[in-house]
Amino acid sequence: MSGPRLLRELGDLALVAAGAVPAALLRWQLDLRLPPSPSPLALQAWLDRNLPANLLACLLIGLLLVQPPRRARLLLWGGIGFCGSLSTFSTWMLQVTRSLQAGLLPQGLVMMLLPLPLGLACICLGQWLGRRRWAVDRD
Repeated sequence: MSGPRLLRELGDLALVAAGAVPAALLRWQLDLRLPPSPSPLALQAWLDRNLPANLLACLLIGLLLVQPPRRARLLLWGGIGFCGSLSTFSTWMLQVTRSLQAGLLPQGLVMMLLPLPLGLACICLGQWLGRRRWAVDRD
């Protein structure tokens, strides 16, 4: 790998890390500040912690997707770093799996199916908000 390319990739890695750290801290604080759940399998605990974090990440991704091209590196910091660290796909899948293994089929199905349309709606909402925001800048 050549020197300039290596420097560019290290810079990109630094942007991703700079976005991931504050999101991980935010995620940690969400877990600390919300009341403890009666059970790790409780649907309410998942709705209180994981779903809001995932939906916020989707909304932010939608905003980032409609950024003007000159801000493309913002996707590294915000999209991959911040939103990637804030969202919790692995935790989501772990909780669905645990619910299904515990015989809680309705709860597992809610956990599996509810975030998909809500996440897509949040991305669309973020894009709509972003287009409105940056359309005002162009006027």
